[in-house]
Amino acid sequence: MPGTMSQADLVADLKASLMDSANVFTVANDGDFIRHLGVAAMDMGRFRPRMVRDSLTLIAGQGDYAVPTDYKAFRSHQWGIEPIKAPQPWESGYPGRLPYCEGMELGGVRKICIYPAPTAAQIAVLGSTFLYSYYARHVVDAVAANTTIQLADRGLLLLRAQAEAMKEMAVRNSGKPTAMRDGISNMARNGTPSYLYEMLMKDFERLAA
Repeated sequence: MPGTMSQADLVADLKASLMDSANVFTVANDGDFIRHLGVAAMDMGRFRPRMVRDSLTLIAGQGDYAVPTDYKAFRSHQWGIEPIKAPQPWESGYPGRLPYCEGMELGGVRKICIYPAPTAAQIAVLGSTFLYSYYARHVVDAVAANTTIQLADRGLLLLRAQAEAMKEMAVRNSGKPTAMRDGISNMARNGTPSYLYEMLMKDFERLAA
């Protein structure tokens, strides 16, 4: 149904908004427009960050853990804070200094790193469930309900995708020889994809802010 957040509906509206310019993009199965929407969704995170809460199961002596597929950056954790609060140094069962946690890349693979690695004593007191939150990538999905951009920001997403289309057109045109005449009008300059990209990006950032 037109107007939803499904990939097919967004592609249809993006193509319609580009009018004749849409004919420049010829990759099969709307691959160009899907790419434009993907870049737009990724950039939406600058103004509409997506924060997700998750958990992992701690293993004594292990400090590195796999991240979710949509993981972008580590935010914070609640282990030893809630729902099980760590005893204070003067209380029985004090587990010692709690580990520090952050996101890192190890051997080209992103990980959640907890160091020093949690001990068996700490896990016994605080539990093995490590609650944490992270910044996740936005996605445009075939199923509208799985698209992470809010319906209220639909126009903003399409605006950013339009800008991406103009950027690609400008890059394609950059390799073509252009004959310039003296006194070329500002109107001609203002109709170029590079100029339209700049204007669309200004509108996007103004409206998103």
